[in-house]
Amino acid sequence: MLKLISFYKFVRIKSPIDNKFTFKKFLIDNKLKGSIIFSLEGINGSISGKQSNIDLLIKFLKEKFLFTEFDNINECEVDFIPFKKVKIKIKNEVVPLNELFNDSKYKFQNRIEPKDWNKLILSNDVTVVDVRKSFESEVGTFANAINPKISNFRKFPEYFQKLSSDKNKKIAMFCTGGIRCEKAASYLFKRGFKNVYQLKGGILNYLNKVPEKNSLWKGECFVFDERITVLHNSKKGNYLVCSGCRIPIKKKDIHSPKYEKGVSCPNCFDKLTDEQKNRFRMRASQKLNGRLKSNSLQTASI
Repeated sequence: MLKLISFYKFVRIKSPIDNKFTFKKFLIDNKLKGSIIFSLEGINGSISGKQSNIDLLIKFLKEKFLFTEFDNINECEVDFIPFKKVKIKIKNEVVPLNELFNDSKYKFQNRIEPKDWNKLILSNDVTVVDVRKSFESEVGTFANAINPKISNFRKFPEYFQKLSSDKNKKIAMFCTGGIRCEKAASYLFKRGFKNVYQLKGGILNYLNKVPEKNSLWKGECFVFDERITVLHNSKKGNYLVCSGCRIPIKKKDIHSPKYEKGVSCPNCFDKLTDEQKNRFRMRASQKLNGRLKSNSLQTASI
């Protein structure tokens, strides 16, 4: 049985770079693939493999950083490992907002369980905000949610300043797995906002816990792995991804004259220069030749 886990933990890490090679070796030795971000404020990761090996990883993480529970962890079964390799990234912040998470002031307040989320966002006095990137919102979102049309998470402080000067205003936020909301909620709480709510475990938790017939979710949920998008119960979605701009596209988009496999799609065709398109064509050709060479070697060894 193959599993995929997405997790995060806000925990002080004194030397994030020291963990890079240790964890990369651990993942490779245990036949796990995916990505983990280490920063001074915590860890964030998505890893896939056999359940027994994932259990070893969870134990290893807890023992390494001396904590008992993750701030959130989502788990689902998958038909294939949706990652090509192991990636370990070192960043200043696990979620970029130009300030480190301060749990001594925030204490993970107002997390709303998926079963209670519908009631909250249907209230007339609540402003529902999708804190993901704009293209993610366009793939799928909750009914009546605001898409701030922001491409960089660091821009959210500017958006929240414009949203309301009333610090008693009720704001309900959501994101893919919960970590971006956690950071945004901490940011607002420290600045005097008193009624900030977040969907516990994010959209992924909601899609796994709330029956589709009762769901207020519209569309699909973009994920950062080879599945591209997911539906309820973590079922693989119907989107592809453009190799040029890395934006999800619908299957019908491949019939557009602006679509070229490995190069462009209707979203980016007019934005790319000829030089960029030629570079992407060369990259696609190199990947194809690499696959053909690999297949030839495998055939020869049979």
